[in-house]
Amino acid sequence: MKKILLLAVFIPMLAISQNDVSKLLNMTEITVKSGHESQFIAGVKLWKECYLEKKGTDKFNFWRRVQGEGIMYVLTGMIDNWAEMDKEDEAGKECRMKLVDFVLPHIEKVNYNIARTMPEVSKTKPSEGTKLVWVSFFSVENSNDFIEVIKEIGSTLRTVEGTPRGTWYDFMGGGPDSPDYMISMQYKGYADLDISKDGVWKIYENINGKKKTDNLRAKAIASVKSSWSYLYLLNTELSN
Repeated sequence: MKKILLLAVFIPMLAISQNDVSKLLNMTEITVKSGHESQFIAGVKLWKECYLEKKGTDKFNFWRRVQGEGIMYVLTGMIDNWAEMDKEDEAGKECRMKLVDFVLPHIEKVNYNIARTMPEVSKTKPSEGTKLVWVSFFSVENSNDFIEVIKEIGSTLRTVEGTPRGTWYDFMGGGPDSPDYMISMQYKGYADLDISKDGVWKIYENINGKKKTDNLRAKAIASVKSSWSYLYLLNTELSN
């Protein structure tokens, strides 16, 4: 799917990691022009129909950001390694003009990122039926301390709950405003957000005591420069 966007002059988004093999996540943030969302959706549907007719094999998800300024969709696709980015996508080439004619005119801007999954601190397997993800992003001051913190928390969650609660990603480069890490929490729908659970710091304190928890929390706060989070809702009609 990345090559399709390149061909369409998009640019040179939340699939879920599974088991203990690290993978690469391509993420394309697409800001849609105000008042153009219905035309954008219709255009993507035309392109997807063409892509499937031409026997395209790339798998991808379209997520709509719930909060924040403007209308943003995030296109995501998972690949096993960097070498996959060298492969040609003939179906994408054949359907290029669908994007040029029916999608690009409704786009304000695009931002592209690549991130690698972090299986050692992530949940063992993806949640089935995921339609909603809560993604938290982190820009860090001290990567070593930050990794130490999430490893400690992940280890405790494995002991108590059997697996960490989310999937962690390490960003592969990016601009000055790109995050360094993110974690994706998966849900079947909004109702899952009403389910009450102890927070990870409470669980950690129950196992390790208040003093150790306070020290680890202080290290976490000192290691982070800034953080932010959004909900993203899966659009199954646009996804493949």
